[in-house]
Amino acid sequence: MGFRVAHLSELASQSGVEGSTWIRVRKHFDIGAFGVNAYRAEEAGGRVIEEHTETGGSAGRHQELYFVAEGRARFSLGEDEVVAPAGTFVFVRDPETRRGAIAEEPRTVVLALGGRPGTPYSVSPWEEFGDAFPAYQAKDYAKAIELFRAALEKFPDSASGLYNLACCESLAGDRESALQHLSRAIELDDQFRQYAQSDDDFDSIRSDRRFPA
Repeated sequence: MGFRVAHLSELASQSGVEGSTWIRVRKHFDIGAFGVNAYRAEEAGGRVIEEHTETGGSAGRHQELYFVAEGRARFSLGEDEVVAPAGTFVFVRDPETRRGAIAEEPRTVVLALGGRPGTPYSVSPWEEFGDAFPAYQAKDYAKAIELFRAALEKFPDSASGLYNLACCESLAGDRESALQHLSRAIELDDQFRQYAQSDDDFDSIRSDRRFPA
């Protein structure tokens, strides 16, 4: 069959950033030509699009187009704010522009599409690593480690992927692997040094003499 049809409610979802719901549109349809996902905030005032740029270690330097499908969202776009009711498009051309959105109505849904101009689409590292988070949240650390390691085969220099793998290895009691992957994550992106200082996932290795370094 040359097409597929699905209602929003039929698509698999999982926890997103700051309490949002990540609706996995691209994965459901196995889309290989462009990036597309949807996000929902259950309550007014909740996060619907995380604050981010498209220049981080797991980002794709994408241009992004947002469409408010339900409810109303307040976007922060650099120094500006835009209130976008249902039916509104918001296009972010510059990957360096910091963007995010808060829901102004319950169950606000925003569709996000992205791609890098002049470059064939490939799945972004953050989406590949996202497959492991349900196992992490269920405390199935062995499964989460398996999925993080599989994604790292595709993106071996993803600092966020290495950091999250180290978290799971620490929680699973694999001290050596956790320290190794945490060190590599910090080499690639020094912001993870600060994160690790207060991350409870590393409590099991915090007393190791190598951890402060």
